[in-house]
Amino acid sequence: MPNRLLAATITLVLLFAACSNGESAELIVYSGRSENLVGPLFKRFTEETGIEVAVRYAGSTELAATLREEGSNTPADVFFAQDPASLGAVAESGLFSTLAPDILALVDPRFSDPDGRWVGTSGRARVVVYDSTRLSAADLPSSVAGFTAPEWKGRIAIAPTNGSFLAFVAAMLVMEGETATGSWLKALAANDPGKYAKNSPIVAAVNGGEIEAGLVNHYYLLRLQAEQGTTAAANHFLASGGPGSLVMPAGVGVLVTTDQKEAAERLIEFLLSAESQEYFARETFEYPLAAGIAPLEGLPPLESLGSPLLDLSELAAALDLATDLVAAAGLL
Repeated sequence: MPNRLLAATITLVLLFAACSNGESAELIVYSGRSENLVGPLFKRFTEETGIEVAVRYAGSTELAATLREEGSNTPADVFFAQDPASLGAVAESGLFSTLAPDILALVDPRFSDPDGRWVGTSGRARVVVYDSTRLSAADLPSSVAGFTAPEWKGRIAIAPTNGSFLAFVAAMLVMEGETATGSWLKALAANDPGKYAKNSPIVAAVNGGEIEAGLVNHYYLLRLQAEQGTTAAANHFLASGGPGSLVMPAGVGVLVTTDQKEAAERLIEFLLSAESQEYFARETFEYPLAAGIAPLEGLPPLESLGSPLLDLSELAAALDLATDLVAAAGLL
């Protein structure tokens, strides 16, 4: 009996000590990144740290809206989002705490919130996917503005309802203003682009000879190539430095209401570790954002892409207008 009492006492002491370090309860993560993509990382984090993670998976936009509705009553400790607009919406609602400087220093400031409220974890570059059996890279315009020229009528595809296309339009709004963005969308619509529900069908259509080119994120073609090997479709990275060169980070922030900030920041450090950044490069075909980690072989270096300099958190405020302008141009 004394031994049992001693064991119970030791257990309680250890439990109290863990509680005081903020690491006993489950770390609750709202993840806009799908379980098949990031579930293995959460599992590895628990194995390496002993910190249990409970994850709620849903769309990033949906979770951002949920967090804003829950406010100070949210049970979440961490928000892991697919896109900077969702992160910006939460940041602008005052729901993120400021991250530690040593965490922010791991990533180029271009791919994080300027006020340190969230940090990018991996990136997806906007590209033109094209049919290399009919076109060469030299045949493509130097910027997205070129796709409004008459010779591109019926030859370019877009995904007008897809979040990444709308984020791209939001970036154009932030960079070029409403008049220029609306004019570009109307001119593009006049060229009768192919319209698809999302990026992957565009890549399949280009690869199958259904259409010559499309505006997508870079990693969809890499996924197709991982599945079937050589493809007729190829990626072209626009070098103009405009919205067509946008690199959109997935990212993560810590909720201001958490009582487990230390554990939450350990998770972010883990996502930015060499091991996890290699995972993003090799398993999800994204650009690693932590310094010193090379992208998948064959991809141009991140610093060569000419991604525009803009406050990515501002995309949240521009999304509604972006959607309205896409609709007004007749693209929805």
